[in-house]
Amino acid sequence: MRHYTHIFFNGHHWLSGRVLLLVVTAALPLTVAACSQSNTNVSDSQSIQAEPVAVQNVQNNKSAPSNTPVNSSSSLLKNVSATVYKDANCGCCKEWVGYAEDNGLSATTHDVADVSLFKERYGVPQQMRSCHTTVTTDGFVFEGHVPAKHMAQFLENPPAQAIGLAVPSMPVGSPGMEYQGKFMPYKVMQLNKDGTTEVYAAIETPQQQL
Repeated sequence: MRHYTHIFFNGHHWLSGRVLLLVVTAALPLTVAACSQSNTNVSDSQSIQAEPVAVQNVQNNKSAPSNTPVNSSSSLLKNVSATVYKDANCGCCKEWVGYAEDNGLSATTHDVADVSLFKERYGVPQQMRSCHTTVTTDGFVFEGHVPAKHMAQFLENPPAQAIGLAVPSMPVGSPGMEYQGKFMPYKVMQLNKDGTTEVYAAIETPQQQL
């Protein structure tokens, strides 16, 4: 009898593990697929560990066609020059740089082994961090997948207490994080000189990024 009880419990644990694995595996593509492209020409850089995205908030964009592009070309950032610090193997970082350049940004990219060093140098709080850090020539910081529209608005009239903007983590559907027409509402956060943060803009639809 003890032998059969042992077999039953082992089978139960094995089945539970299989179910958990299936649930996790099903959720992963929604949050990381858009940022999984690798630059195979560079192999020495370390991978960036970004904060997890709340995948349960991902939803279909019902207010516009799923193929509506976020990164339409414009001249919003035509007079802005910046340096982007990123991991060489980060595909969504590359996508965001291309998006920003399409909107007029003059970008110089640096592939670095440890992006956290630059986040600390430029005062990005831990909870506000994403995969790449952009620093303009006049010293303002834009962390993660910040829309060009909000970068331009901020630079046109920077709040006296602010050092820049951040989009924490990597929200699906934000610029550079497009994935199968999915969109996750998110907030653009203002980073202040004293280390505090506040909401700069709430993005509820893809159109609000344009």
